Amino acid sequence: MENKNSNPGFFSKGNDLSSRIIFTVLMLCVYRLGTYIPLPGIDPQSLQTLMDSNQKGLLGMFNVFSGGAVSRMAIFALGIMPYISSSIIVQLLTGVSEYFKSLKNQGEQGRKKITQYTRYGTVLLATVQGYGVSVGLESSTVVIDPGGFFKLTTVITLVAGTIFLMWLGEQITQRGIGNGISLIIFSGIVAEIPRALARTFELGRTGALSLSTILIIFSLLILTVAFIVFIERAVRKILINYPKRQMGTKIYGGESSHLPLKINTAGVIPAIFASALLLLPVTFSNFNLSESEFFVNFSSLFSQGKPLYMAIYASGIIFFSFFYTSIVFNPKETAENLRKHGGYIPGIRPGERTAYYIEDILTRLTTLGAMYLTLVCLMPEFLISKYPIPFYLGGTSVLIVVVVAMDTVSQIQTRMMSQQYESLIKKTRFGR
Repeated sequence: MENKNSNPGFFSKGNDLSSRIIFTVLMLCVYRLGTYIPLPGIDPQSLQTLMDSNQKGLLGMFNVFSGGAVSRMAIFALGIMPYISSSIIVQLLTGVSEYFKSLKNQGEQGRKKITQYTRYGTVLLATVQGYGVSVGLESSTVVIDPGGFFKLTTVITLVAGTIFLMWLGEQITQRGIGNGISLIIFSGIVAEIPRALARTFELGRTGALSLSTILIIFSLLILTVAFIVFIERAVRKILINYPKRQMGTKIYGGESSHLPLKINTAGVIPAIFASALLLLPVTFSNFNLSESEFFVNFSSLFSQGKPLYMAIYASGIIFFSFFYTSIVFNPKETAENLRKHGGYIPGIRPGERTAYYIEDILTRLTTLGAMYLTLVCLMPEFLISKYPIPFYLGGTSVLIVVVVAMDTVSQIQTRMMSQQYESLIKKTRFGR
């Protein structure tokens, strides 16, 4: 009988999950370290004064997605947002461009090509945004020695930081526990939440917020978390029947199963995409790129509670809810797969009618999911606009933290179950 200790891959497989978790934690620690390494040539005191006076609006949101790197003007100040913006553009092109549609249908080779274009777009957007940041910093008098050399070093540093984060996210996805980009944003928000809580309690101590207001805020926060968990766990099950088939003297099939459809199929992606879309066109105006009255008035429209801010944010969430759902779930393919395997929905003709039936249910669920995301993301913003509450306690931040945490736990559980099955199979083989 073969000795299981003689199999060199036995223990490595057994420790695969722990290795992935350790690798993910180490990569996220590297990311957090980079958010504290400042850009060269910046006066820290002047920067702190500038950031304290510009925490509202899109600059505050930008700071959330960069894990606080913007407030410290670190090498990761652009964060992963250029990559997300580039992904949005490329995914939109796959829906309107015949060339990108053909790439999408080419399988693995086409996917690699699309990923390559996404990376090129990331570098281009990061370069443009990096230059805008460098010019904005010079106009804000926080630069010790302004000039062409400062602009060049700032652009190179910020672009390199974004490219490194893009690579880091891909490594976490491939060698870690998955969801690399989402985990980077998640870790940045979670790392800043204790500071945000401390700042909120400090506001209560100084009298800026009353005790009753703080209690209401945290009660609303807990209810929001519970509501997110409830909706994310909710599914609409469509009954699928399989006909009985007789082979010889035995009868096979005849069983029933369910096709689960989530209310929020797109997950946290619409909120992240809508935020990236909102940040993209006005990145520079919030860094005092221009002192013109137009930029000042335009920037003031993008602060918490303003109608234009809310309207664009809500529209982006709703659009990306439907758009991303259409990418990850195709009713026609699902109906065709059911037909091939003999499955059918009771009372619905297989094939095209089944596809229409699933699409109708999916549309209604996506509508509810889009309304849920809009409510969660926008309602707390009204509180932030009226009270000096840190951005990290906003609806978008809470949504990302809860959804990514649930998805990560689910992936870990899946890997644990897979590991247990592999262990059982190996024990069966060793026992022979």
